Amino acid sequence: SVGTPPAERGEPDLTYVWNVCKEMGAAVSRKKTNHVVVLRSTIPPGTLQKCQTLLDSVTGDGLIHLAFNPEFLREGSAIRDYDQPPYTIIGTKSPVAEAAMRQMYAKIDAPVIVVEPAVAEMVKYVANTWHAAKVGFANEIGRIAKAFGIDGREVMNIIVQDTKLNVSPVYMRPGFAYGGSCLPKDLSALLYYARSMDVPVPLLNTLPATNNLQVDLAVQEVLRLGVRKIALFGLAFKPGTDDLRESPAVLLVKRLLGEGCEVKIYDKAVYKARLMGTNLAYIQSNLPHFEGLLMAEPQQALEGAELAVVTHATPEFRQVLLEAPEATQILDLAGIFSEPVQELNYRGIAW
Repeated sequence: SVGTPPAERGEPDLTYVWNVCKEMGAAVSRKKTNHVVVLRSTIPPGTLQKCQTLLDSVTGDGLIHLAFNPEFLREGSAIRDYDQPPYTIIGTKSPVAEAAMRQMYAKIDAPVIVVEPAVAEMVKYVANTWHAAKVGFANEIGRIAKAFGIDGREVMNIIVQDTKLNVSPVYMRPGFAYGGSCLPKDLSALLYYARSMDVPVPLLNTLPATNNLQVDLAVQEVLRLGVRKIALFGLAFKPGTDDLRESPAVLLVKRLLGEGCEVKIYDKAVYKARLMGTNLAYIQSNLPHFEGLLMAEPQQALEGAELAVVTHATPEFRQVLLEAPEATQILDLAGIFSEPVQELNYRGIAW
């Protein structure tokens, strides 16, 4: 492990990494025996592969087996963090390096996750960015709470006790935008009170913008594909409900219609529902003739479609897409397939 300090523009300075690789390569080339080398420095995705290329150019192919093993040790608790990690990540393409790493960590009681080197490299950056985001989020909540005369620590102590939603994998997967009657409304209210009390919350202020950007990116991807006939699977803000309020799928359809696209929609819960109240008012204000776009069966939506856009990751939609005509392209906004299906003309919004 060597330092990767920030350069002038913010990118990591990898000088020490390259220097060590050259020195190791020169030493190993004189011995002509196999070695396993493990990098622990924080390095951007793709660096390990460049190290392998550099080492192979000096030693010849196969003498050095590389792995990236990111460390998550905190100052002041490094020994405890090493002995009790949440997991051990090994980024490697080498079975020799993987076997050596597994042996080294055999006595550590934690799951071992073996992935491509670039994934492991990215995980380290994401982990630290997530920690930074948590600090910023908690501090901004603390500012608003204080302005209300509340102890923000008490608020956050309650928040983190919920390990089903608040501190959990829920909402932590890339996909489409959030919507519904709660998240947008409550965030909007919190931002209003922050403004009215002159409380600076720059992180929270970016949340609506980055959410709207996800809709923009979906529209851009559809237009980039050059298609005009679209089948949309999932109109409500989430599966299993007919709630259309602030649904990003509604905004997506509205934008696509404005771009001259033909859109047919399949959402069984919405089709069977008798919309009323604010739910009906919302859809009528955004898609006045939406009833004509709704199909009773998924095959009706797919008929003649050049592109199927899916916003809900449901077993029904998964099966429908697996049986879609071969020529139909698929844009997945919900992560309905954990891995791309080779037989499908498939792409995801963030994968």
